[in-house]
Amino acid sequence: MSIAYWCILIAAFLPYVWVTIAKQSGQRYDNRDPRGWQARQDNPRSQRANAAQFNAFEAFAPFAAAVLMAQAAGVDAARISQLAIAFVVLRVLHGVFYILGIHALRSLVWFGGFACVFWLMAQAARAIA
Repeated sequence: MSIAYWCILIAAFLPYVWVTIAKQSGQRYDNRDPRGWQARQDNPRSQRANAAQFNAFEAFAPFAAAVLMAQAAGVDAARISQLAIAFVVLRVLHGVFYILGIHALRSLVWFGGFACVFWLMAQAARAIA
């Protein structure tokens, strides 16, 4: 089960990777007004990296909940680990594709990550039923 927990840790820190790229891609960063600074950025890479950050934060809570639900329900630990690893790989690709502006692949891997979360939750529900 520790693999899935490591995946939760990695997923928790992914937004910070993307926001670091957003800050490095824009004009000189202003820590006194970070949201205002980001709003003034006209660099598409900075804007896309910032959007990837927000999306990674949005995806984290359902993923963490799904892993913990599956574990609590007694779903096979190997299955949980496989889906958790797949989720993290897909979320890394999602951020990369987002930053590079490859929209079709970004949407495809987003759906794959969503499917991993759905499958973990469905397996937990089935195990409890």
